[in-house]
Amino acid sequence: MTRFLRFCAAGTLGYAVDAGLLQALAGLAGANPYAARALSFLAAASVTWRVNRRYTFRVEQPPSRDEWGRYVALMGLGALVNYGVFALGIHASEFLRARLWLAVALGSVAGLGVNYLSSRRLLADA
Repeated sequence: MTRFLRFCAAGTLGYAVDAGLLQALAGLAGANPYAARALSFLAAASVTWRVNRRYTFRVEQPPSRDEWGRYVALMGLGALVNYGVFALGIHASEFLRARLWLAVALGSVAGLGVNYLSSRRLLADA
């Protein structure tokens, strides 16, 4: 349970990066929120990879050259769930379109379980 709580803490940090960058790109720069979300998600995945690697799963050895890519690939299913909920939300709801941070939160919660199991498989066995 402690590992899962650390994973959730890392996810909260990732959420802040994801929602913040999305808001900067879509809200301030006027980028398409669907495309901007792809970029903000990759940034968040990079942050959570580092935090989960170091604190959640306590991997001591240096990362292999391809570990980040494998992590992002393993996050693919969770990312699809996450992005799908986000995209459906902003497509169907004017309320969520006006509050992209909330649509990101809904997507993040939807993908949480899938991402935890994927991360555990890659990093706990690293």
